[in-house]
Amino acid sequence: MFTTEDIVKLRKRTNAGMMDCKKALSETNGDLDKAAEWLREKGIAAAAKKADRIAAEGLVYSYIHMGGKIGVLVEINCETDFVAKSEKFVDFCKDVALQIAASKPEYVSVAEVPAEALEHEKEILRAQALNEGKPEKIVEKMIEGRIKKFYQDVCLLEQPFVKDPDKTVTDMLNEAILTIGEKITIRRFTRYEMGEGLVKRQDNFVEEVMAQSK
Repeated sequence: MFTTEDIVKLRKRTNAGMMDCKKALSETNGDLDKAAEWLREKGIAAAAKKADRIAAEGLVYSYIHMGGKIGVLVEINCETDFVAKSEKFVDFCKDVALQIAASKPEYVSVAEVPAEALEHEKEILRAQALNEGKPEKIVEKMIEGRIKKFYQDVCLLEQPFVKDPDKTVTDMLNEAILTIGEKITIRRFTRYEMGEGLVKRQDNFVEEVMAQSK
């Protein structure tokens, strides 16, 4: 077990975010030393130390799904033009664009989800739980768990990485920061899908995009 004070101590020690610190302590049974090591192994501590740097270089990377069915533009920033032109950075941009094409996120991060959209989703989940006959005293806990799934659906950084579902896009980002050695941020993206909004057959874009990207 661990307390909020432990989370704060770990945050001061590693500069990692509160949620990352909470997860690290959960994974290590509240051991501060092991939690700090866990954050380093995941690349989160290294990424956090670079968080205050300025990342004003980078690329606007474009990806067109084979056959022209999906198009993605994504802006990813780094600190230097040298890194922006490097193969590792370009490969990272390609992976992010592929993720967006396949998984259809709406926002980059949880922080970008509008408050009204979150409240609307909570109301839907609350109604669903009550309709399932769940006691009101556990409904809020159920909503909290289901909101996590909502974030995984709509927020790019929370999604399982399509090439390795055991990792999230955040994990992939932290690994890239650790490997490349600069602050990297996914700033914004636009995703186009041919015929979007029109009545058409449903495709499994995750499987299709992955198959045609090999």
